[in-house]
Amino acid sequence: MEKQAPLLCSELRVDRRLYEVTLNSMVLVWKDTQTNKKHIGRSGYAAVKAGSHCVPVCEIIAVQEKEDESPSKDNGKWQKVPQSPADSSQLAFTVFYVKRTRQHCWQCSEVTFHCSEHSICLLWLQSIREQLGLLTNRPKSLLVYINPYGGKQRGKQIYDHKVAPIFSRASISTDVIVTEHANHARDHLKTEADLKKYDGVVCVGGDGMFSEIMHGLVSRSQQDVGADENLTEEPLVPCKLRIGIIPAGSTDCICYATVGSNDPVTSALHIIVGDSQPMDVCSVHSEDRFLRYSVSLLGYGFYGDVLTDSERKRWMGPARYDISGVKTFLSHRYYEGTVSFLPAEGNLGTPRDKAQCRSGCNICRHSVSDKLLNKDEESVSDAERPGTWTVIRGKFLAINAASMSCACPRSPKGLSPSAHLADGTTDLILVRKCSRIDFLRHLLRHTNKSDQFDHSFVEVYRVKQFRFSPRHLECESELDLRENRGSGKHFLCQQRACGCMASRSNWNCDGEILPHTAIQVRVHCQLITLFARGIEEQPVFEDLYAHSWLDGPYVLSCPIKNYSPSSPANKKLIYLTSLWMRHNQFLEETNLHLVFG
Repeated sequence: MEKQAPLLCSELRVDRRLYEVTLNSMVLVWKDTQTNKKHIGRSGYAAVKAGSHCVPVCEIIAVQEKEDESPSKDNGKWQKVPQSPADSSQLAFTVFYVKRTRQHCWQCSEVTFHCSEHSICLLWLQSIREQLGLLTNRPKSLLVYINPYGGKQRGKQIYDHKVAPIFSRASISTDVIVTEHANHARDHLKTEADLKKYDGVVCVGGDGMFSEIMHGLVSRSQQDVGADENLTEEPLVPCKLRIGIIPAGSTDCICYATVGSNDPVTSALHIIVGDSQPMDVCSVHSEDRFLRYSVSLLGYGFYGDVLTDSERKRWMGPARYDISGVKTFLSHRYYEGTVSFLPAEGNLGTPRDKAQCRSGCNICRHSVSDKLLNKDEESVSDAERPGTWTVIRGKFLAINAASMSCACPRSPKGLSPSAHLADGTTDLILVRKCSRIDFLRHLLRHTNKSDQFDHSFVEVYRVKQFRFSPRHLECESELDLRENRGSGKHFLCQQRACGCMASRSNWNCDGEILPHTAIQVRVHCQLITLFARGIEEQPVFEDLYAHSWLDGPYVLSCPIKNYSPSSPANKKLIYLTSLWMRHNQFLEETNLHLVFG
């Protein structure tokens, strides 16, 4: 590959040390001229990192001329007078950029370069701003909804103190709406909001607030094209606007699963740099009537009972989930019913392959290609797919559908560690009736590294659609048939003819209780897009930037003959390939060559 010539190169001072600063279309690099530049291998990484720095242009937040700190008037106090041009803030500019810290967190860092001449300072400001202006994926205007009541009721404070200053620094204009009641944001998006003015919608709150935003945008998108949400086989139109999440709720599961942390500043920086992460959405219907959308968890049985009981204890705050969870576990209720599903065929992954969804996920990118190739098949009805559905009847402690890992700080792996954000499927988990001790073993595995599916009473399937019918409704249907076939006399039975109990659970749909138990669910591939990039493979990222400024070329060899997405080498291959696709010629600019073989 040919190395592109730098756009600008100067010797500038940073903290009184002389650096060689280089800017090209992809990276900004500054090297300490007094540090030995040649280090080979990982043993020299610490010294390399200390002497040189490399920041992708796409992760520069802003550049500003440093404010004049020289004395403008005599206020009667002793003041320091600049002794050299390097001390004068009039000849300096500050670059604000993304800096990665531990556990997938980002922070806004800054570096100030001092120039010898004012003309050089202006040239650098102009050049960096020109490169930032070419990043068309960045939002310039955002519609922000703040939930002041979610979580610990700190949403407005988090936005005002942590997020708004960063948006202002990045020259992003915002219209802020503080919600006043439930579904305020959803209804405003569906009917009143002028969405053409904005490049994205941001919610400040928890998973419930995100659900409001998502419902409003998806419904508005269908209204604009005349699509009927009540038709279960109706292909839905993807939303044009991206959604940003500033976590300020109780769990913030969706933010954690798409970014890797629940840090508000990290989420704000993902919004500023214009990241895009597509996501699947499940539509939930009952008897040809649309109920809700789901992006994380649909749970019947255990998780439905936990939510139902916790709703009666809202006055307890987040602690209500722990108390309701223990109470529900001790009750150990099971429910009879019939589950039928349409298996996902042709997908690269399985629920137990240990290939976690990460930034630049190969499985999700493969699903995009399949979606484009099979676009006409989305309108095919169930009746036209004979013999493809699987039917399972039984007694279940829990029936869960996880469209993402559902990871959170309490459960780092989540309900389904290998679930993917944008592959057009959901992982259907069936926990059959078992002893209380066995069920406890299953639950405890959500908090450690053991395989929670490695039990005889647990089944998991990757599906595109599924239906559930509880036994009590089937009994009622059978009873109606008997009455219709009889002499026409009606009777009221105290005990059902089938002998089963009339117990029933509720569906937990992303933290909301559904009013119906018999439902049909369909996955819509990549219906929405978030301001995120998925969870980054941090060791791989550090390796990339450790060598990004060195004299090359450097070769990274990734064998792909026996493809396994979970192997460390192929994780590195997948991530670097995605980084190359996102930043175009970034690998070329850093002299890092990929060799596939």
